Amino acid sequence: MLDVLAENQLLTIMLVLAVGTVVGTIPFGPIRFGPAGALFVGLAVGALDPRLGEGLGLVQTLGLALFVYTVGVAAGAGFFRDLRRQLPLMAGAVVVLVVVTGAAVLGARLLGLSPALAAGSYAGALTSTPALAAAAAQAGTQEPAVGYSISYPVGVVVTILVVAAIINRSWPTPRDSASAAGEGLIDISVEVTRPGPLRDVPGAADGSVRFSYLRRDGQTRVVGDHEQMRTGDRVVVVGPEQAVRATADHLGHRVDEHLAHDRREVDYRRFLVSSKDAAGRTIGELDLPTRVEGVVTRVRRGDLDLLAHDDLTLELGDRVRVVVPRGRLRDVSRLLGDSERSVSEIDAFSLGVGLALGLAVGLVTLPLPGGVSLALGSAAGPLVIGMVLGRLERTGPLVWGLPLPANLTIRQLGLLIFLGATGLSAGQAFAAEAFTLLGLRTAVLAALTVGVGAGLMVLVGRGVGISPPRTAGALAGFVGQPAILAYANGRCTDERIDSGYAALFALGIIVKIVLVQVVGVL
Repeated sequence: MLDVLAENQLLTIMLVLAVGTVVGTIPFGPIRFGPAGALFVGLAVGALDPRLGEGLGLVQTLGLALFVYTVGVAAGAGFFRDLRRQLPLMAGAVVVLVVVTGAAVLGARLLGLSPALAAGSYAGALTSTPALAAAAAQAGTQEPAVGYSISYPVGVVVTILVVAAIINRSWPTPRDSASAAGEGLIDISVEVTRPGPLRDVPGAADGSVRFSYLRRDGQTRVVGDHEQMRTGDRVVVVGPEQAVRATADHLGHRVDEHLAHDRREVDYRRFLVSSKDAAGRTIGELDLPTRVEGVVTRVRRGDLDLLAHDDLTLELGDRVRVVVPRGRLRDVSRLLGDSERSVSEIDAFSLGVGLALGLAVGLVTLPLPGGVSLALGSAAGPLVIGMVLGRLERTGPLVWGLPLPANLTIRQLGLLIFLGATGLSAGQAFAAEAFTLLGLRTAVLAALTVGVGAGLMVLVGRGVGISPPRTAGALAGFVGQPAILAYANGRCTDERIDSGYAALFALGIIVKIVLVQVVGVL
């Protein structure tokens, strides 16, 4: 059987992915490892025969590049929008890494570990393959690789435990925006008793509510942008409950007869954004009031129900609720595409160009003091380019975004391939040292390193006033482990998780490459 598996690497990887997926669903106390199950199964299988872990570099690179690029594309717009808000978090993470480096150096001396082994343990505990490469080049031996293989699973397990402990907690978050997943949208009909311009109504100017139907003098139509409200008018208000209540109190009072239930003159429907002419453009740019006499009220994106506003950029796969005069639904369908088949087909050209750009940027090497060089590599390069392209949304005819279901599918597949191949490659070194006294000391150092880092990052998250979900994503990015991000997303539906991850992942890689060399010489 081992001979068959050694001669058929693809078969071996698929078996590891299948068994690892099953292992990932098994609860171990309060946690499930999810995709990280593929890593642990890969370690076990790779330990059986050295041939099983040979020649998997290309597979690892492909899986990792697919994963980080899709994360970057999905999180790019939110990251740049929240960049100013996340600067304190990024600065805090750099300080924490410096403190963790000092703790690793001190711990290595107390445990009697060599600098090379300690550097590998540092890279493994913080799951940074580029840092391992820098440590190995500095040491000129295999010691860093041994420390890395022992410490890697320790870093994953400890961080997942910390994420499990914090992600569903609550604390004050004055510097964080609310999650779109947790807002919940309602729509009510309001009778106007306070006339005046609609733009002066609380919530209208800042886009916290949206208006759709208007009934005046027995006639129902779509509300206009520059409407002058009159006493006795009835209007539908859409938005988060608290904002809708405040708007209703200002305008007048709620009425039981809901205008949206009468579809004789005005109708609504959800439309699927599948047209590349519509995707990557803002709702304001589409100008539906002029083109179809309609208004967009909500955008369903994956599991998120977003309130529409003119600056919201539509993505392929979004489901858009549009209110229009009866008879204009077909015009909206032609404008947005509304084709399941079209949206399920990935634009392989834009995906290939984006990945190629990311991998090319990862090859660029910058010299650092001491004869060391820095390269973003296949992890940070595609992530950075993915974030930039996700922010751009489109360049001329090229739409960089992916339909969310396709993005999640590619992301999951890339993650599993990367983790399974990584486990197979490290299995032999892990088995040789993990269960010796030296291996135990190395694991203790890894637990100390990642434990100090994770604990301090939680304090930083609370200190700078960001939410537990964003802190959990930031912790996954700080450690640099895709499995931790996947675990956090499995525990909580919140777009701030990916944003926190993207904020620290590339930054963490760069700082770790520099600091691991400090561990290797002290």
